[in-house]
Amino acid sequence: MRERNGRTVHDLRRESRTAVLQRLYFDGPMSRFSLGPVTGLSSGSVSNVVAELVAEGLVEEAGSVDSAGGRPRTLLRVRQDSACMIGVDVGETRIRIELFDLGLTELARVEKPLTPGGPRREDRYDVNVVIGHVRDGIEEVIRTAGVDPGQLLGVGVGVPGIVARTPEDGAVVHGQTISWDAVPLERLLRESVPLPQSVPYFIDNGAKTLGQAEMWFGAGRGAGNAVVVLFGSGVGACVVSDDLRSGRAIEWGHLKVQVRGRRCRCGAQGCLEAYAGAEALLERWREAGGCPVAGADEESALTAILAAAYPPDPGTRADTTALAVLEETAEYLGAGFADLINLFQPERILVGGWAGLQLGARFLESVRAHATANALAYPSSLVRIELGTLGPDAVTVGAAILPLADFFAQGGRRTPEKAEENSPAWKASLRERAAQ
Repeated sequence: MRERNGRTVHDLRRESRTAVLQRLYFDGPMSRFSLGPVTGLSSGSVSNVVAELVAEGLVEEAGSVDSAGGRPRTLLRVRQDSACMIGVDVGETRIRIELFDLGLTELARVEKPLTPGGPRREDRYDVNVVIGHVRDGIEEVIRTAGVDPGQLLGVGVGVPGIVARTPEDGAVVHGQTISWDAVPLERLLRESVPLPQSVPYFIDNGAKTLGQAEMWFGAGRGAGNAVVVLFGSGVGACVVSDDLRSGRAIEWGHLKVQVRGRRCRCGAQGCLEAYAGAEALLERWREAGGCPVAGADEESALTAILAAAYPPDPGTRADTTALAVLEETAEYLGAGFADLINLFQPERILVGGWAGLQLGARFLESVRAHATANALAYPSSLVRIELGTLGPDAVTVGAAILPLADFFAQGGRRTPEKAEENSPAWKASLRERAAQ
């Protein structure tokens, strides 16, 4: 039966299940009585939906509370062990794969460093290498945690670059800074990873997955609109507003800050990323006469420049070259933040990513000052610029949220896995690897 507004009874049922699941997930445990007012459902609808969710093993009882003059009310919560998700962060220095239960408790993790594989910088991002790391990591976390692949809600993947979608290949990644030109990542993963075909992949820009995590569980909670900045080897951002609740990744790092300026990894000149990304910061330090540790990875090299500029021993003299490069970087970032403030007028700008978390504690105050000096006064007076609170795992957590959000949107229903077609391949793969 179809309602006048075009929604069917099935749609209404799904929306009711979604409302109950989400409220229990974020605000539970709650009683049936309390669910009515916060979901807008009648007591009868709440009872029916809860009965379904309990019968399906998605919701469980969690004690009771006294009521005003009546019998104690049973509390309900989402069962954390009823499903699981995998989050993958295809970063620019490593690939992190984590398995989470429904409550986003980490069950297992694997990290695969991305090391130069040839004379060219982009060799470290060879598609076959990345696919192999993701495949091996997914197999390892599932084997380590001992979960049934049929419990997976999906695999979320955060990537550097723009993600488009085609009917033939699903998610296709355009990662200009890592030399990925229309890489059919979803199809390649499906062909390589021996998971049931019913397990969906959710592939999106890493800045968007970071934004999703901070808005759901981190420093963005309660904000109506925010910009979440991913500061790593390069820089990116995710804009979240009332019109874009799931967030939209923007290529903020390729905003022009200097005409005919430094050459960026994307090939253009004068991009913010060519001055403020960790890779560019370290290169500018080297050009200014600094001494990065030979052969060190970017994270270690960034630690070294911070130690040089802010020596832990009070008796050690600070490296003035390192200090100057860091202050100039803060100025570029502040100017970039000012553009975000003027364009989007956010309540908050949140800084995450491995480089952002390392640098933020040291010079976030300086970045704020430069942002205020360059932004329009009124929107600048309303914004708070802060560090994200979820740490280096935020992109992975956000990637795992992608299948979780879809699960909620579907009212907690999943497509039955094609176990007869896929489980044998999966189990054979696990046996083979366990024997190695």
